[in-house]
Amino acid sequence: MSSTKAADGRAPLATSDDDAGGEMEALVRRQLELIGEDADRDGLLKTPERVAKSLAWLTRGYELDPRTVIGDALFEESHESMVMVRDIELYSMCEHHMLPFFGKAHIAYIPHKRIVGLSKLPRVVEVFARRLQVQERLTEQIADALEEVLAPKGVGVVIEAAHLCMMMRGVEKQNSRTITSAVRGSFRADPATRDEFLRLAHGNGGVAR
Repeated sequence: MSSTKAADGRAPLATSDDDAGGEMEALVRRQLELIGEDADRDGLLKTPERVAKSLAWLTRGYELDPRTVIGDALFEESHESMVMVRDIELYSMCEHHMLPFFGKAHIAYIPHKRIVGLSKLPRVVEVFARRLQVQERLTEQIADALEEVLAPKGVGVVIEAAHLCMMMRGVEKQNSRTITSAVRGSFRADPATRDEFLRLAHGNGGVAR
């Protein structure tokens, strides 16, 4: 097994998907034993396999690239006003405790000579949400990717999420929500544009739900 790290900083578990899956299953089985469970009882026999497949799915964003996800869905257009997609569902995993956090992303941009297919904005969210994350970095990565690929006049991203690491352990605060934002270009430079974006993102812009 190679010790060379991947471009995203991760050390590969094994030389193939099958090897990685087998190694992950063995680790999960050992975890079950360490917490005092009988890994051979009926209900847990297939748990290592299920967890390995689940983790591969939940972290598939490491294998995705925003440029590839957007592809050729960029179109020449003279529209120069704000475009927003709000309430994009997202699911990610906190890298500190490997527990889920989930919520909604609100994304807006002001085009510069070209627009992007609207369905591509949720796909960009998936690229970065399906990794071990902290919400702060997730917000910045989405904004940076859209700025780089779209080259717009401005980009704004707001994420509102609930974190199970705060809800089912630790302080156990069930009603807490974390809100993060990232603004680029005209969203940062122009207070009026930023204010319009934030009002729309938080549902105060007169748009019916």
